[in-house]
Amino acid sequence: MQKYFFHVRRNDIFEEDLEGIDLASPEQAREEATAAARKIVAERIRMGNPLDGDVFEIMTEDGTLVATVPFRSAVQLT
Repeated sequence: MQKYFFHVRRNDIFEEDLEGIDLASPEQAREEATAAARKIVAERIRMGNPLDGDVFEIMTEDGTLVATVPFRSAVQLT
């Protein structure tokens, strides 16, 4: 198991995940980020707030960037 951190970048703002989560693989980290982004996007839509181009930057404990997950990629808007 490795610890992954799900930092959020919103335009010029960077919100650091200080806790992280232990997961088995980068693929599992990407799945977790996608699920979390779906929940966040759904709540923003319910509240009438814009999506604003947020992105999860998934990093390991040593600071290696494993993946980026744009919140918009987590949902299909028709």
